Amino acid sequence: MPLPYAFIRPLLFRLDPEVAHDLSLRALRGMHQCGLSLLLAEPRVIDPVRLMGLEFPNRVGLAAGLDKHGEAIDALAALGFGFVEIGTVTPRPQVGNPRPRLFRLTSAQALVNRMGFNNEGLDAFLRNVRRSRREVPLGLNIGKNASTPIESALDDYASCLRAVHAHADYITVNVSSPNTAGLRRLQGDDALETLLGGLAVERERLVQDQGRRVPMLLKVAPDLQPAQVHALADALVRHGMDGVIATNTTVSREGVEGLAHAEQAGGLSGAPLRERANGVISLLRGHLGASYPIIGVGGIMDARDALEKQRCGADLVQLYTGLIYQGPRLVRECAQALAASQRRAA
Repeated sequence: MPLPYAFIRPLLFRLDPEVAHDLSLRALRGMHQCGLSLLLAEPRVIDPVRLMGLEFPNRVGLAAGLDKHGEAIDALAALGFGFVEIGTVTPRPQVGNPRPRLFRLTSAQALVNRMGFNNEGLDAFLRNVRRSRREVPLGLNIGKNASTPIESALDDYASCLRAVHAHADYITVNVSSPNTAGLRRLQGDDALETLLGGLAVERERLVQDQGRRVPMLLKVAPDLQPAQVHALADALVRHGMDGVIATNTTVSREGVEGLAHAEQAGGLSGAPLRERANGVISLLRGHLGASYPIIGVGGIMDARDALEKQRCGADLVQLYTGLIYQGPRLVRECAQALAASQRRAA
């Protein structure tokens, strides 16, 4: 029987959020290595789904950002996820933004982060990936270094693509973090054309060299206007992107005004993001049609939220902030609810 998270959370929430994050990852990894994963979560829900040519054991994944370096891939997968996404990784190591850079808005079940793509660089990242057992599909999330001019962003993304292509089950191109100056400009028409066009060419070279085609997705912001979402969706199709992840964190503070830490710079995640993310998912599904792969993320705090993502058009969902507030049981509850929904629809 798993340890009740309700007993653990108060201890973690007494710590600085980033310290608690790092301690939790180390503890997860240590317990998994000792064969104690069943103390943290029940066995994985089996609800197989095929998407983008990949077989997912269930529809609930871990969003990028929780394990930036790929240090705890197997331990996180053992919490019952149907897939795990790690990163964001950049070509060169970078420390990210100064601390403190992660803040809890507990009464709103939210976080604000301005981590800034802190990571150990491609070499360390890939060492960790190669050590993992890969029990579920693994997504590798790529970005650009903060010191790279936005005009040269394609160079960084292409460098990451070349490095991770042979090791990924899918690759996510992250152009939507609000914590790297200018990054969201890459979602604009001309910049997006340049980036996606260049990556499409690079991927075709890799397909020819390696004999395998790895699905490539774009992770988008929740703060786009409908016309921008439609233009972005058209670009995804035009450049052969295999799917879209909607959404990243928001720069809006709607719903958290006046709360402690709400004024902190960075991206807001958790419950206040839910409706904004759902709106983008609905716009994408309406524009892209029924068959285009969409992964929904943002504000999933219980099984009802996962089902709402599905109703808006998401094929799969991802968790992050909900996991911090609700613990590993959230993975199973969401996976069970989505599986039951699919059975009723069949």
